[in-house]
Amino acid sequence: MTGIVVVSGNPRAGSRTSALAIAVGEAIAARLGSPAPTVIEVGALGAGLLTDGDAGTAAAVAALAEASLLVVATPTYKGSYTGVLKVLLDRLPNQGLAGKQAVPVVTAGIAPQAAAAEALLRQLLVELGAAVVRPGLPVVEADLPETAEIAQKYAAAIDW
Repeated sequence: MTGIVVVSGNPRAGSRTSALAIAVGEAIAARLGSPAPTVIEVGALGAGLLTDGDAGTAAAVAALAEASLLVVATPTYKGSYTGVLKVLLDRLPNQGLAGKQAVPVVTAGIAPQAAAAEALLRQLLVELGAAVVRPGLPVVEADLPETAEIAQKYAAAIDW
């Protein structure tokens, strides 16, 4: 297993959700003494997500399979995680995340929306076999300017 993999499920690479996910992955890596995380920007995979044999998508799926810990992040779209994230995770086999820990990270406009979407993402990760860290990290968009502090505080509070 290769360590920590950060998955940003935002359709737009380089988003604020992605920045938060990377900060969380780096903070966890620092706490655990692990190498810097590998980052998958799902939005950057583009149409390859829907194309059999796409090299970028295959590499992303392989990274997921080899990871020991995943930080899976998504903005809230229509009350849930993004479709592009779901399409990537649908590429995994049944129980494709078994034996892995996963940290769900969700951003949304308001706290109840973030918490509800985090619960849905958690459910998806559990369905794939991951041991999902509690609590996850739902973040309100207004707090995203504090990304570094949020990530550090969250990583320090996780009870491994």
